[in-house]
Amino acid sequence: MKKYVLSILLLCTVLLVGCGKTTKESVIKDLAKNVDNTKGYYLEGEMEIINNEDVYKYNVEVSYKKEDQFRVSLTNKSNNHEQIILKNSDGVYVVTPALNKSFKFQSEWPYNNSQIYLLQSLVNDLQNDKNSTFKEENGGYTLESTVNYPNNNNLKTQIIYLDKDKNFKEVQVLDDNKNPQIKMKFSKIDMKATFDNKHFALNSNLETANTEETYVPVSKFDSAIYPMYMPNETHLTSEDTVSKTDGERLILTFEGESPFMLVEETASIPDEHEITPVVGDPVLLTDTVAAITDTSITWVSNGVEYYISSDVMNQDELINVARSLSVSALEK
Repeated sequence: MKKYVLSILLLCTVLLVGCGKTTKESVIKDLAKNVDNTKGYYLEGEMEIINNEDVYKYNVEVSYKKEDQFRVSLTNKSNNHEQIILKNSDGVYVVTPALNKSFKFQSEWPYNNSQIYLLQSLVNDLQNDKNSTFKEENGGYTLESTVNYPNNNNLKTQIIYLDKDKNFKEVQVLDDNKNPQIKMKFSKIDMKATFDNKHFALNSNLETANTEETYVPVSKFDSAIYPMYMPNETHLTSEDTVSKTDGERLILTFEGESPFMLVEETASIPDEHEITPVVGDPVLLTDTVAAITDTSITWVSNGVEYYISSDVMNQDELINVARSLSVSALEK
C-alpha cells in the first residue's frame, strides 16, 4: 500500500513539473492569446535606427483598437519632428503635421511586412518561423526569429526579449552579421487601453499633433545635397535650379546603368491640408518615414522635400540612395 501511494505521489510530481515547464510553443501561444484577446492596447518606447556610425532615436507611441485601427507616432528626438502613421476605415496615412501634408496609401500596411513596434507583427513573425529559437535566461525569455522587411533585405532576424511575465521588453533587428540595425525598448504597455474612433481620425490628429520642431525651414539652397551611395556605372550629368514663389527646387539627373532623377525642394506649408495619393507603402528610412512605390521614393527631412524616380532601379537601390542623402545632409 505504501509503495502504491508513493508511486502515485511520484507520478503527480512528474505531471506537475511537466505541466509547469515553459516551452517556446507555450510562450508564443500565450503572446498570441494576449494580443488576439485585447480590445485595444497602448505602448510607449524608444526606437534606435543604426546607419553605419550614425544612430537616429525616436520616441514611439502606438495605439491600437480592434478591429484594424492603428495610430503610430514617431518623433525624431534630435529635432522633435513628428510623423504619424494612421490606419482607419478610410485607409492608411503618413501624416507630417508641421508641413500640413499627408500621404494616403493603397497599402496592406501593417500586415505586408514586419513592424518592430507593433505587437501583432512580432507575434506573427514568431508564428511564421517554425525554426525560431527560445531561451530562458536572465529571469526572462529570449526568442529569435526571421523577419520580413521586403524594402530592406539587409534585415534578417530579430531577437525579442520578454520578462518573466512574458511582457515585451526589447526587440533588436539584426543584419547578416548579427549586428543590430534597429532597436526598440518598450517603457510602457497597456493591454486594456480604450480609444474612441476619433483617436484614429485624420482631422483629429491634425488638430492635436505636435508642430513645434527645432529645425528652421529651408528657403534657399547653398548647394545641392548629393547622395553618398551611387549605383554602379551611374553618374551625375546635369543640375538645374528652379525658383518657386516660396523657395527653390533643384533637379539632378543621373545617367548610366541605373539612371534616376533626384528632386530636392524647399518644403512649403499649404494653407489647406494637402493629401498625396500613393500606390505603395510607408517605409522607415533613418530620420523620417518615406513613401515608396515600384519606381519612386518621396520623403521630407530637415525642411527639404526629396523625390527620387527611376524606371530601372529597384526598391533596394532607391532606399540606399535615399538613406545616403540623409547622411549627406547631416555632414553638410
